[in-house]
Amino acid sequence: MEKRTLDLVGQHKVTHSYERRPEWLRTRLPNDPNYFELKKLMRDRGLHTVCEEANCPNITECWSHRTATFLILGKICTRACGYCDVTSGKPEALDLDEPRQVTEATRSMGLRHVVITSVNRDDLEDGGSHIFAETVRRIHQEVPDCRIELLIPDFVGRWEYLQVVMESQPEVLNHNIETVPRLYRRVRPKARYERSLELLRQAKEMGHHYQVVTKTGVMVGLGETTEELVEVMKDLRGVDCDVLTLGQYMRPSVKHLAVERYYTPIEFAELKEIALGLGFKYVESGPLVRSSYHAHEQVPVIPDLPPN
Repeated sequence: MEKRTLDLVGQHKVTHSYERRPEWLRTRLPNDPNYFELKKLMRDRGLHTVCEEANCPNITECWSHRTATFLILGKICTRACGYCDVTSGKPEALDLDEPRQVTEATRSMGLRHVVITSVNRDDLEDGGSHIFAETVRRIHQEVPDCRIELLIPDFVGRWEYLQVVMESQPEVLNHNIETVPRLYRRVRPKARYERSLELLRQAKEMGHHYQVVTKTGVMVGLGETTEELVEVMKDLRGVDCDVLTLGQYMRPSVKHLAVERYYTPIEFAELKEIALGLGFKYVESGPLVRSSYHAHEQVPVIPDLPPN
């Protein structure tokens, strides 16, 4: 493949700590009845969503379409990544009723594709893998027409706990690589690039008998180069990762890592072209793209997966 570089004409470089975002990153305020109905459903059932905890910019659009990403294992993370707005600290005790609650909410919402993620729970021996697995099993049993996408932590490289999750047979297994190797110590100090790659490789191998779809996401704007992004894409294809999401990092507060620059929509389109050229089966690339954005649209294009 010929070497490509991005057209940086019109790029927005950040020159101070908290610059006004470009117009293509502006989002609308909620005014759709579905948004408020879904918000009430979450509160009534005592459920958490990463949409709220991480201040996702797409919450209005997704909730208006009755799509949400459930957050299990509590809402306090044992890690403190430099980009993330989820609360970190000492977690509360596990709610063992979460699998039932998420299953009932999935049924109530009439979902046919549900996304489930969690905070990191490094305080737990199994990293919460059994709660993930039980949630998948219950949804498969009680809402059989719903496909399940999991966005999981790295379980500190304990692959026996990844095996627990994979035995429950989620249709999509997602683990975000987040950034390029050079930036890991600053962006994800408790994570390891090689560990995350190995997780995706192991998941594909463990789920080969039912053709699991593997997926990952990358943020841009933290100081990476185009060449580094392409190398990450090649590494991901080397472990047979199927789906890639690419989105703009947006600083949640002045306490978080600064944005080095904002990528333009044209640059995201060019990154998508490069990724597809490397063999990804589906690529979602855009300024507001997050890991679960349009998740229900990504899977049907992949061969051999039962239609939704």
